[in-house]
Amino acid sequence: MGASADSPASRSRTHRRDVPTAPRFLRVLLPALLIVAWLVAAGVGGPYFGRVDEVSSNDRTAYLPDSADATQVEQLAEQFTESDAIPAIVVITAEQQIDEQTGTRLDEVTQALSALDAVEGEVSPALPSEDGLAVQVFLPLDPESDLAAAVGEIQAELAADLPPGLTGHVTGPAGFSADLAEAFAGIDGLLLGVALAAVLVILVIVYRSFVLPLLVLSTSMFALCAALLTIWHLAAAGVLLLSGQTQGILFILVIGAATDYSLLYVARYRDELRRTKERWPATLAALRGTLEPVLASGGTVIAGLLCLLLSDLKSNSALGPVAAIGILFAMAAALTFLPSLLLLTGRAAFWPRRPRFEPESADVGADPAAHGLWGRIALAVRRRPRPLWVLTAVVLALGCLGVTQLQADGVAQSELVLTESTAREGQEALGEHFADGDGSPVQVVLEQSRLQDGADLLLAQDGIEAVSVASEDAPGGSAPVTEDGVTAPGPPGSPAPDPTVVSGDVLVQATLADAPDSAAAEATVRSVRAELDAEGIDALVGGVTATSVDTNDASAHDRALIIPVVLVVIALILMLLLRSVLAPLLLIATTVLSFGTAMGVSALLFDHVFAFPGADPAVPLFGFVFLVALGIDYNIFLMTRVREESLRHGTREGVVRGLAVTGGVITSAGLVLAATFAALGVIPILFLAQLAVIVAFGVLLDTFVVRTLLVPALALDLGRVLWWPSALWRRGAP
Repeated sequence: MGASADSPASRSRTHRRDVPTAPRFLRVLLPALLIVAWLVAAGVGGPYFGRVDEVSSNDRTAYLPDSADATQVEQLAEQFTESDAIPAIVVITAEQQIDEQTGTRLDEVTQALSALDAVEGEVSPALPSEDGLAVQVFLPLDPESDLAAAVGEIQAELAADLPPGLTGHVTGPAGFSADLAEAFAGIDGLLLGVALAAVLVILVIVYRSFVLPLLVLSTSMFALCAALLTIWHLAAAGVLLLSGQTQGILFILVIGAATDYSLLYVARYRDELRRTKERWPATLAALRGTLEPVLASGGTVIAGLLCLLLSDLKSNSALGPVAAIGILFAMAAALTFLPSLLLLTGRAAFWPRRPRFEPESADVGADPAAHGLWGRIALAVRRRPRPLWVLTAVVLALGCLGVTQLQADGVAQSELVLTESTAREGQEALGEHFADGDGSPVQVVLEQSRLQDGADLLLAQDGIEAVSVASEDAPGGSAPVTEDGVTAPGPPGSPAPDPTVVSGDVLVQATLADAPDSAAAEATVRSVRAELDAEGIDALVGGVTATSVDTNDASAHDRALIIPVVLVVIALILMLLLRSVLAPLLLIATTVLSFGTAMGVSALLFDHVFAFPGADPAVPLFGFVFLVALGIDYNIFLMTRVREESLRHGTREGVVRGLAVTGGVITSAGLVLAATFAALGVIPILFLAQLAVIVAFGVLLDTFVVRTLLVPALALDLGRVLWWPSALWRRGAP
């Protein structure tokens, strides 16, 4: 008796007839050419991992908008001092008062430091503290030099030359920049190694195969090599800005996204190998089933990332296109390189658990109970959907309450690095023996005619210790300014030097009473700006502290602007993809709820487990962009399959079937993405550690709670209303 028109065998024959045939040479040549092309891209791009520092910068001023006061002062200051050197402050402390003999020895140490290759310009003498227990030396360092290496040389010189009982530290802008460079040094090796190892372990456990995980990891690494090759040349041409932070996020994002897209293809390909014996039709069918969700998912992530172009901070706006390029290559590799590898290897890629040709059981949507654990979960969700989604939503909402504990108003520069820091120790020693603000003054550019008015206003501030004006005629390049005007820094009776005037302006420098990266110093800068404005003095206020103030303000502005834009953009994309209005709005709402819970729980962890000093204002923005954009991936993976099943079986049955079929691949993808972002925690930078916690926890929450319980239960409760106002909503089946 022949097979019925709706039998599995009949469907398999029909499926094979629908697949276009191709000459054998093309079926071999095309994947071979694609593999060779990716091998070439990886071979050329691989060496650029060790060259990223050639085109990257961690200078915070470089990422401020051109209109920011701190940016303009940074540019103008070079005209007054005729130097763009980066100051390093050497602080030397003693256990007992420094005598004349020790002072002479310290002068010799200072001379040795001035002879170092990275030192550019005049080095100050060893300036003693009032208590006689410390001295400080100002070293101008060449901005083109390797600051980490230069600071290392200074520390080595101090260790070799300082007499017993003396301790030296290097702090100031150069010291903190060197700390950051050292912390980011592990990105190329440690970060990649940890991320790839974590992904490899997860893939081996999930697939119980040794070959397939290597093919998937090769896809991720080749995508990263090609992306890095492109981004490096764009950065070298000045089109893009790169920093260590952007580099770390790029690596993790490409590995995680490429692996997720690869897992989606692998799941489809394995199902198709059960339907047909031939690899070519299985490949084409798998590509047809994978293409739409991967393009929609990647397109959504890219759209969300490109919203960062609206940012005032160049560090944020630069991340958008950099990460978008990475996602583009992740999509390309998952849809070309991996399918080519699997086409050539076939069932052998899944060894030792090779998928068998079983057309009679190949209809993966036939029975949710046939899908093991995820089939049972889908059936359990169908039994009591309303109580389940209400209870889940309430629990998630309670988790959101922790957001009130998040202190995302900025942290001191000395707190950015989580490991031991000689710059931080030097800052503490500086504050103990000298004015905290020494070496990092507030810089004010104002009209020469208002010099005394500006100086009087600064001297009246409680947070200002002293005021000076840039002067080429004065020793050290600056002359003190008191209530009586510009005074001579030399012996009494010396003539007062003339200030350096550029286009009618002078550069006034104010020594802060507090550490330049402290909240008190930032309050002083804000007060100075307000007072200058109130007095009608046209002035620009810059310096290290002003850079932090402007950065925090720009981050807060970005957060308020970009988050709503991202939501609107993603909602519109989902509406086009799902041909519905209500479903995308509900999916966006569940994603926002998941984000709020992730932020709330993370805030409690930051305060009570990790004891972090606070958070950068950009942390919520980055957490939102990654969690919402990447969380939507799983919505797309789930809901495109639900819609596909709903067209054949009705909405409620489609939800159950869609959850049963996609549960495994979504869980695997979620575990991989969480593991890759968690790897950011190995880089001892506060921002990256906090981002690792937020995104890793948020992805796991999204995977195991939102996509498994909340969204399916809500869809089951609503039925076909979910698809309003599309044609699927107007159909009779619930």
